[in-house]
Amino acid sequence: MKAFVFPGQGAQFVGMGKDLYDNDPKARELFEKANEILGFRITDLMFEGTEEDLKQTRVTQPAVFLHSVILAKTLGDEFKPEMAAGHSLGEFSALTAAGALSFEDGLRLVSARAQAMQKACELKPSTMAAIIALPDEKVEEICASIPGVVVAANYNCPGQIVISGEMDAIAAACEAAKAAGAKRALPLKVGGAFHSPLMEPARAELASAIEATEIHTPVCPVYQNVDARPHTDPAEIKANLVAQLTAPVRWTQTVQNMVADGATEFVELGPGKVLQGLVSKISREATVSGRQ
Repeated sequence: MKAFVFPGQGAQFVGMGKDLYDNDPKARELFEKANEILGFRITDLMFEGTEEDLKQTRVTQPAVFLHSVILAKTLGDEFKPEMAAGHSLGEFSALTAAGALSFEDGLRLVSARAQAMQKACELKPSTMAAIIALPDEKVEEICASIPGVVVAANYNCPGQIVISGEMDAIAAACEAAKAAGAKRALPLKVGGAFHSPLMEPARAELASAIEATEIHTPVCPVYQNVDARPHTDPAEIKANLVAQLTAPVRWTQTVQNMVADGATEFVELGPGKVLQGLVSKISREATVSGRQ
């Protein structure tokens, strides 16, 4: 079975999507529609902006979403997913590509999500860090032992977890992880503590936008971050999207469940190759490829 997977924030690069825009009239039309919906020419920033431009959350999230979704829409008969999933922001790309959200509604939600997260980041200085080569349970144990807010946020693959929380708590957890034998504990260059309780203001703000948006039954099951399970019911999809901002991304478990349910081929759609690397580490049997 073929599974399509969609990357999240951090996969962006200058020039992303330009080949699509230049060579495919349908892609160009969708990019121009996106410029109208967003109220600024995001294509200028994607194609010719600076890395700093692209790092702004309000730009990054719609840019990665647009690259992935427009690519899926230009593949024609090549895009016949039997299952789909996306990492964090990529879940919105997966749902839109699979028909659960219209292109316009998906983009509006991603833009609202980016702005709500930006605001939540500004309320309290916070960050994330990658912990390499410790068991999941050990990282969870360390987080639970540190005063303040610090939680496991991204279960990316065995031996790679991203933690999220307050600055001091992250620093203390990194020290504790190194003492426990982690190969590395690397603070990440991100604007805030995504997928942690510190995103509660963003979750509350986004919930009303999600509730007001029509969600359809997707063409295939979409495995969602919150529980790593397949979903086709619009009400369940909505509830999981709302919960996603403050809950961890269970990517390891998602890929394991997709493989258990018959996935043999994973195709990453969108910028970068991050998910191809993670899928290869989670399942040695699956074939992995990507399209940009």
